[in-house]
Amino acid sequence: MISSVAEQYAIHPQTLRLYEREGLLRPSRSDGNTRLYTDGDLERLEVILHLTRELGVNLAGVEIILNMREKMAEMQAQIEEFVATLNRELVARRRTAPPDTKQSLVPVIDYTQRAGSAQSRKARG
Repeated sequence: MISSVAEQYAIHPQTLRLYEREGLLRPSRSDGNTRLYTDGDLERLEVILHLTRELGVNLAGVEIILNMREKMAEMQAQIEEFVATLNRELVARRRTAPPDTKQSLVPVIDYTQRAGSAQSRKARG
């Protein structure tokens, strides 16, 4: 409810209505049209109050900062998904691809091939 949130954060209910009108807060509504603030809404309100009270940012600046924060969170999620995809791909390639001995720093000897050729020489000889 708007009155309890206003009291909790020591702001006037009209300030909450203004933040909603400006699109800074988007509380859901009950069937009786009462504003319902989620934990996410309250966290967002705390950011808004920090920016306006402590840093002196105006509402236009708050809107820009909040939009940037949302975009950064989206980009962070995309980067995390990209890294996870790369890791899955690397694991899959390690399982299927034989080691490339031509690009190794140290010569790699495949003893399975040597053993097979030695057995074939014994069979011929």
